[in-house]
Amino acid sequence: MSLTRTIPTPHGDARLVSDRSRSPIATLLLSHGAGGGIDTPELAGLARSLPGQGVTVHRLEQPWKVAGRRVATPPKTLDAALRAAADLLRPRTPLVLGGRSAGARSAARSARTLGASGVLALSFPLHPPGRPEKSRVDELAGAGVPTLVIQGERDPMGRPEEFPEGTEMTVVPFADHGLKVPKSSGLAPSDVVAVVVEATLEWIVREIARR
Repeated sequence: MSLTRTIPTPHGDARLVSDRSRSPIATLLLSHGAGGGIDTPELAGLARSLPGQGVTVHRLEQPWKVAGRRVATPPKTLDAALRAAADLLRPRTPLVLGGRSAGARSAARSARTLGASGVLALSFPLHPPGRPEKSRVDELAGAGVPTLVIQGERDPMGRPEEFPEGTEMTVVPFADHGLKVPKSSGLAPSDVVAVVVEATLEWIVREIARR
């Protein structure tokens, strides 16, 4: 059963939804993107599936979303809420920061200062749509910890081949930035969630829990 808590931050109250493992090997703290919340299929799928495999999952709903706003607040406010959540949790197991899109950027920016052991970047927005010259690759590289990118094959904000050589990545076939796939792909939404969950668990066991 999920536990929901309110967390005060410098920019308003955030909400933390926790799904705990009875015997955790790692802790995953996730935040959402600018276009969706913590109940997007892949974030909900991680929270549903990973606790039974030894990974406690916390999903952070940013203050702007809790307040009912439609537009995300500036990046520094997202980082502040992530810090507030990490300070509250202080897990004994290795901490992985993650999220999708804007949440992935915040995780990468915050990893060093929050002492994270890894970063899970879902749909990392490598650049604005159609603007590859506005690269955010330094933000991703600056995480300074093991990082797994899970990217849609057709993501207009960063196709897999646009990422630097050596980036650890799982590609979701046919998927766009929202990790949605066309019906013609033959993949169901549940297949996409399964790819995300399986890749994340394998990476955490291999790169994080064994360190």
